[in-house]
Amino acid sequence: MPYDTDPRLLRAFCAVAEELHFTRAAARLYVAQQALSRDIRRLEREWGAALFVRSTRRVTLTADGERLLPYARRVLAAQDELAAAFRAAPERPLLVDVSVPIGTAHGVLEAARERVPDSCELVARFHSGLTGAAAEMAAGRLDVSFGRIAALPTAVRDGLDHQPVRLEPMAVLLRDDHPLAARPAVPLVDLAGETLYTAAGNPQTAEWTDLAERLFAGRGIVAAEPFPEIEGSQEFVRVVRKRGWSVLASVEFMAVPGMVLRPLVDPVPLSPVSLVWRRGLRHTGLDALRAAARELAERHAWLALPGHAWWLPEADTRVMGVDG
Repeated sequence: MPYDTDPRLLRAFCAVAEELHFTRAAARLYVAQQALSRDIRRLEREWGAALFVRSTRRVTLTADGERLLPYARRVLAAQDELAAAFRAAPERPLLVDVSVPIGTAHGVLEAARERVPDSCELVARFHSGLTGAAAEMAAGRLDVSFGRIAALPTAVRDGLDHQPVRLEPMAVLLRDDHPLAARPAVPLVDLAGETLYTAAGNPQTAEWTDLAERLFAGRGIVAAEPFPEIEGSQEFVRVVRKRGWSVLASVEFMAVPGMVLRPLVDPVPLSPVSLVWRRGLRHTGLDALRAAARELAERHAWLALPGHAWWLPEADTRVMGVDG
């Protein structure tokens, strides 16, 4: 009596026993009818018993077939349980902060989504800055974010990994009737005496406010007084328009009615953007994000320096691997 019957043969037997029709059983198992009949004959030889009575009109189980059926079902159920126990569990959704649904981070996310199977879910979150996102990552409520990692405290950075993505040119958002709005680009020297909103007062975006302070130092540019965190693009537009602020921004920024975005030059100030994730994280989605970020950076020369004068804090040049 065999003790090593191939489960495939038992699966073929159960399909025929339940369908009582070789053609339907073969379709159910996605095999040819001849192959199915061959498996049934092999099983009958191994067990030394006829399992079916076949005629031109019908198929029925023999007494031995009736006796085998419940045992075969239990064997197959145990095999399925064993396979399930060692099958990799589906990956949980990866939570990715892109700040706003435009720009560098959002572009990387969209490109990564094209790389992953449908079973891998990349869920966008919209935090207002890397400082706040880093706290969420430390607490396990967020997996990945984007931003200026050099400004984070050392203790926070020790729990994170990062990959440079882009040296993003900075810009200024001006009222369309502002004297500088008619220019295609605005030299930094021409902002002397101007007051710009830099998200001061929002602790979640401290890394951006710090970058602005470093840029403004010695140039006569004034940071707007601290203001509570502004949540949502609609509220941002409302507050900025009501207060008549000019805004320090990047070259990829939301459209604001009645305002124009102009790149800053002489020198070109750069905002360093890294892909940042919790140290030790392993996920198919993270692999896709990293690959997408590398591909986009190479395709669009995101990490190339401007051909003319540029500005970037020394600490950021080291973190981003900038030469010079």
